[in-house]
Amino acid sequence: MSRRQVPIASAWATTIGYSRAVRAGDLVVVSGTTASGPDGKALHPGDAGKQAEVILERIVAALAELGAGPKHVIETRIYLTDMTTWQDVGRAHGAVFADVRPATTIVQVGPLISPDLLVEISATASLAND
Repeated sequence: MSRRQVPIASAWATTIGYSRAVRAGDLVVVSGTTASGPDGKALHPGDAGKQAEVILERIVAALAELGAGPKHVIETRIYLTDMTTWQDVGRAHGAVFADVRPATTIVQVGPLISPDLLVEISATASLAND
């Protein structure tokens, strides 16, 4: 089975040892993605909706690098540091996946790797029926 990866430019990538996304055969898995800049600082601090928009742009770009797109996504996982922001994040998610409607989980978690990061999203896609 062939394996392709999308590298990540992140303050933590080398330390943690991970890729933005990995494709193995027809399966594409996108790592938990945040709205951090190259220095690790949060983009749009205090605005979970804007952070979600950045995150989803990054996820769509990673999928594209591996020959997939939003239509191939079968599951997303949304991690929020404050559940009261779910509607803003949900609207951003819906703008990308309204027609796809992947299985989705939204959970509240403790702090993310940087205190100004409010949202983390990961995704799984399948190209098996493409």
